[in-house]
Amino acid sequence: MRKSFRIVSTALSALALIGTIGFSATAIAGDKKAENVGKKLAFNKKKGNCLACHVIAGGAQPGNIAPPLVGMKGRFPDKAVLRAQISDPRAANPDSMMPPFSAHGILTEKEIDAVVDFIYSL
Repeated sequence: MRKSFRIVSTALSALALIGTIGFSATAIAGDKKAENVGKKLAFNKKKGNCLACHVIAGGAQPGNIAPPLVGMKGRFPDKAVLRAQISDPRAANPDSMMPPFSAHGILTEKEIDAVVDFIYSL
């Protein structure tokens, strides 16, 4: 009886571990996909167009009128603050030259989330 319990217990533990590893790999792949979508939006001249003002690694012909987008996790430890800045920068600085992407309908909420994921990864 004890031997059967040990076998079942070990098997269940192994299945739980395999499930966790599989879920982690899927979550990582999902994060990378969101970052790729965000990068495309950020570099798209008809959508985010972040390169018009910011230097971003991998971007061609970046602007220089805004800060370079590097070390974003250090600059914005709270990802929600970064999202608010991208969504409507006028809340933090009414004189901001950065367009309010949400208020002006430039990006949807889902697109803003994708851009935030990308920018936060820099």
